[in-house]
Amino acid sequence: MKLGLHIPDYTWPGGPDSLGHDLARVGQAAEEAGFDRVSVMDHFFQIRGVGPPEHEMLEAYTTLGYLAAHTARVKLLTLVTGVVYRQPGLLAKAVTTLDVLSGGRAMLGIGAAWNEEESRGLGLNFPPIAERFELLEDALKICLQMWSGDDGPFTGTHAKLERTLNSPQAISRPHPPILIGGSGERKTLRLVARYAQACNLFPGPDLDHKLDVLRRHCETEGRDYDEIEKTVLFNFDVGPNGERVGELVDGLRDLHKRGFQVAHGRVTDVWRITPLEIIGREVLPAVAEL
Repeated sequence: MKLGLHIPDYTWPGGPDSLGHDLARVGQAAEEAGFDRVSVMDHFFQIRGVGPPEHEMLEAYTTLGYLAAHTARVKLLTLVTGVVYRQPGLLAKAVTTLDVLSGGRAMLGIGAAWNEEESRGLGLNFPPIAERFELLEDALKICLQMWSGDDGPFTGTHAKLERTLNSPQAISRPHPPILIGGSGERKTLRLVARYAQACNLFPGPDLDHKLDVLRRHCETEGRDYDEIEKTVLFNFDVGPNGERVGELVDGLRDLHKRGFQVAHGRVTDVWRITPLEIIGREVLPAVAEL
């Protein structure tokens, strides 16, 4: 089983003056520990459950570019880009740029968006949910067309592009993997089956049911269920001195038994680096063969 370090919070003891230095240390430590990927949130205000809106929040693709320059192996992605935050042609260029400059390590994490407060706050369009899902499908089609080398026009439900030129092209082949976040049974998981190489679900008692729904969508779409990478959010709390390692390993083993290949986790006090070292030393070896 693979682990991904998810970084949702930048309100660290050193404050903004040392944030760049601290973030580089965290990315490098995650890579040295053996994490497969590093992800960041694509938000502009801090979200509920992590902190108040006023807490520090970095723009996602600038942050991923910075992490690309300070790492050499880990995959890089958002969990996940809100489709209303960027025009899809610009999003395809951003992910392509990240892929080229990182040597082929970018993934596109994307979803229908939910945070109306930050969208209204910064003057971004935030249409009703049905339209956001239409925008999401347009964006998926546009990214795939731009990554295919077809630079012709595109007309979707809402988007209209006159020329989908994308030069340079992404290094990843056939394109940066697409991960769709969310567990909506009628639309989100159907889009996973139709377009994505990975899904990301929220932990909870209904995980087995959600995977069953995805399997049925794959059957309808004529897609091989097993070729889709199943990922899940899962907090990595090893305790101040590693006393919760056993509990964490048991939880990861349970997720693997249920069909998940990757767990994306927030690490408590990640800026201390020590928790990452404990995970690399004690957790990753215990789940590496799963």
